Amino acid sequence: MSLSHASSNHYCTLLKLCCETRNFTNAKNLHSHIIKTFPNPETFLLNNLIASYAKLNSITYARRVFDQIPHPNLYSWNTILSAYSKSGCVPEMECMFNKMPTRDGVSWNSLISGYAGCGSVYHSVKAYSLMLNEGSFNLNRITFSTLLILASKRGCVKFGRQIHGHVVKFGFMSYVFVGSPLVDMYSKMGLIVCARKVFDELPEKNLVMYNTLITGLMRCGRVEDSKRLFFDMRKRDSISWTSMITGFTQNGLDKEAVNLFRDMTLEKLEMDQYTFGSVLTACGGVAASREGKQVHAYVIRTYYKDNIFVASALVDMYCKCKNIKSAETVFKKMTCKNVVSWTAMLVGYGQNGYSEEAVKTFSDMQRYGIEPDDFTFGSVISSCANLASLEEGAQFHARALISGLISFITVSNALVTLYGKCGSIEDSHRLFSEMSFRDEVTWTALVSGYAQFGKANETIRLFESMLAHGLKPDKVTFIGVLSACSRGGLVEKGNKIFESMIKKHGIVPIQDHYTCMIDLFSRSGRLEEAKIFINNMPFSPDAIGWATLLSSCRFYGNMDIGKWAAEFLMELDPHNTASYVLLSSVYAAKGKWDEVARLRKGMRDMGLRKEPGCSWIKYKNQVHVFSADDKSNPFSDQIYSELKKLNYKMIKEGYVPDMNSVLHDVEDTEKIKMLNHHSEKLAIAFGLLFIPPGLPIRVVKNLRVCGDCHNATKYISKVTQREILVRDAARFHLFKDGMCSCGDFW
Repeated sequence: MSLSHASSNHYCTLLKLCCETRNFTNAKNLHSHIIKTFPNPETFLLNNLIASYAKLNSITYARRVFDQIPHPNLYSWNTILSAYSKSGCVPEMECMFNKMPTRDGVSWNSLISGYAGCGSVYHSVKAYSLMLNEGSFNLNRITFSTLLILASKRGCVKFGRQIHGHVVKFGFMSYVFVGSPLVDMYSKMGLIVCARKVFDELPEKNLVMYNTLITGLMRCGRVEDSKRLFFDMRKRDSISWTSMITGFTQNGLDKEAVNLFRDMTLEKLEMDQYTFGSVLTACGGVAASREGKQVHAYVIRTYYKDNIFVASALVDMYCKCKNIKSAETVFKKMTCKNVVSWTAMLVGYGQNGYSEEAVKTFSDMQRYGIEPDDFTFGSVISSCANLASLEEGAQFHARALISGLISFITVSNALVTLYGKCGSIEDSHRLFSEMSFRDEVTWTALVSGYAQFGKANETIRLFESMLAHGLKPDKVTFIGVLSACSRGGLVEKGNKIFESMIKKHGIVPIQDHYTCMIDLFSRSGRLEEAKIFINNMPFSPDAIGWATLLSSCRFYGNMDIGKWAAEFLMELDPHNTASYVLLSSVYAAKGKWDEVARLRKGMRDMGLRKEPGCSWIKYKNQVHVFSADDKSNPFSDQIYSELKKLNYKMIKEGYVPDMNSVLHDVEDTEKIKMLNHHSEKLAIAFGLLFIPPGLPIRVVKNLRVCGDCHNATKYISKVTQREILVRDAARFHLFKDGMCSCGDFW
């Protein structure tokens, strides 16, 4: 249509369209036409222009239009006042309010809303008091709703109760718009009894109120009450169902959440990102891969298949279900990724044993310009800890200091764990001492660090100090303390701590605790006591528990208990090679080579192969991996030459190869050759060649170090005057001046 013939009403309609389409340019063009068309435009039209500019977040243009009105009416004042209020321009809002010739409830509400938006309880209360002084006729439902939301956000119980009193006094309890914020306020403050009382007394209830109370009952853990309310509802919408699913997930009831989602699909209700996000979290929580895939298929048929929130939840779900390939597929297909998406993939890699990929993902994330948060940082540091990569971990420590993320306890805790797992227990303790706040995770991280080092007495002292500080140890804490007792041979002390865990701290032992106790008895040679303990357990040990006992039977040469343990282990897990290997080592130590051959034939017949031992060492950001008799390394000639020189020096110092560490019936010369080329010796020789003098040589091994390698490394540390740190499958060994930190007890 030709704008030259447009009326004021036409312009108002077009301005409304500009606001709906968020088109600021068209609004300015219309403003230009209004100026050209109307020499003296009506106040009604100018008020609409002010409101349009305010909605388009252009407070400057809105004020210019207001200043051009010769005689602004109350609506004009309220419109510009509301604009200042919504944009958070508090000084301008106050100035405009004070200039108003007359005020009504809308004016006061704009002032109160402006203060509330800035979180200022004091000024909101002051404005509300002045409003009451002018007369309660100004009050309306928006006033109370605004103040109740403010009280809820700021956690002001006393203020909230006062507003509740005024709601009752001035007769606003019948308004649903006021009742719902009241229920929400009490719920968020944890006053669920008050919330329920308000809900029950309301004469009229709508879906919003029901949903608000359901959510409130779930933050407070009142699951059964929430379920009763949900099933009592005559009508339920998508929000009702989503609130319940989310509540179940938040309260650890993942199976119930998945089942409820299944029921929701039968209702054919529309679902949103929160519905899918919650049920996917629940699927991940119980590793329900099949159900998770079904939800994924459901998502693909909706508008949410490209939603960043849902896609991130899918990545997280697949990672928790140990389906890392599907997680990668979803992640790679995401057109847009944020810090949550990247962190989900990074954490997934770390939790599934792909620590190197986790560190690489962090680097990729940085290249895309995504800034990590404390959770991302903590996760990548944990991956460095799993890799025993001290250098990279130390670099992340430096970056955490520069970025300020070190102030987050998640990051500090990860660093305490990192240094502990990398054998730098002094650095771990120093960082622990520098922390201004420590929680149970912090203490447990240090306890576990000392335990891995076999420092039993220090671990126990730290544990007792933790208790003295009023912190509550958890299951992981006790695993650390009990393992320290087993590595230190403190049987009686470990027994007392195990009993106190049950009787004093009310913790029901899990398989790991029982495994620690089996290790405690068997490592100290008290194999009969270990057998009695196992027979008194409420359930049978797992494969690790039986293997632990069997390993000690090999060390102490106890064939009877060794055969007993091996039979149970073979029955529990026929394809576990540990039972065959450990039992054959018991027979080999006794010279029963026929039995060794029988076991090996049994393994061949079942298609089983012993897990190959390997060791690795990091040099110049590259990991060098070695296996026994390995000649794949480009520096193999130098490594074997170095080992030959070392062997000569060690023998001069009194080193004698331990033939019992060889499980093959071959000549002694062949046994010595096999011992000389074990994986950790190759890695140590590499370290001696390339790690600069003065720096410790750090080697990681996937299995427990054998007796001969342990003895040989003591001699190597003596003849080379180098510190050698070996982290095997059980603990740390720090070799220095011909001694090991474990005291030869491992």
